[in-house]
Amino acid sequence: MKPILRFFNILYLLWGFISFFIFMMLMLPFVWLSYTILNGKQANDVAFKFLNVWAFGFNTLMGYRYKIFNREFVKKDNAYIFVVNHNSYLDALAVVRVIPQSFKPLGKIEMAKIPIFGFIYKRLVVLIDRSSKESRDESVLALKKQIAIGQSILIFPEGTMNKTTQHLTDFYDGAFKIAIETQTSILPLTIINTKELMPRLNPTSIKPGLIKCVFSPEFQVKGLTLDDLPQLKAKVFAEMEAQLMLYKGLPKQSD
Repeated sequence: MKPILRFFNILYLLWGFISFFIFMMLMLPFVWLSYTILNGKQANDVAFKFLNVWAFGFNTLMGYRYKIFNREFVKKDNAYIFVVNHNSYLDALAVVRVIPQSFKPLGKIEMAKIPIFGFIYKRLVVLIDRSSKESRDESVLALKKQIAIGQSILIFPEGTMNKTTQHLTDFYDGAFKIAIETQTSILPLTIINTKELMPRLNPTSIKPGLIKCVFSPEFQVKGLTLDDLPQLKAKVFAEMEAQLMLYKGLPKQSD
């Protein structure tokens, strides 16, 4: 049975690539027009409507469903720093589908090199080359400029996909430093089950299923200084870990 199951998984993965590409090609002209005709947050707001169609189409054809908890914590007119755990390529589609406002994510510069997809990607994200201090500094300034115009931003605080057996890997300081320096609230979003549905290390184990997305109350940073950063980061980490354990039924991991 295993060879047969693996064969169907490979077909399903291929179907995923085809579905992703089809909807990408359908939406690409509209995303391009959004950024050509409009500027700033308005361009992002319009482009995200088309991204939502893209994500909806892909998820429908692939059999991915969402159960969203506490979305009322997100006030559509407020700018936030969304921090999200990262386990799978599915996370990028999940955030588009479940966050009820546009946002500017921080994204790896390597993804911009992908043909066609990279054309859209580099317009939607703030690019970062983590190997370059200059690029890291520039990306921080770019994210702060987005916040200044009322645009929410999104950061995966683990820095890259979690390929370990830990619930979460250590958070970088970036999101929390920006939050304190701009006095912008942090709003955690915990995504559950994407690693099981599309594992990064074993993509042929892909399968359809339910993705749970849990919003937490915002962490206000008014009056905090950089001296408070370690405590803020620890609190957000503990909150997201608690949501993972609660909604996935996981035991607490020891240090």
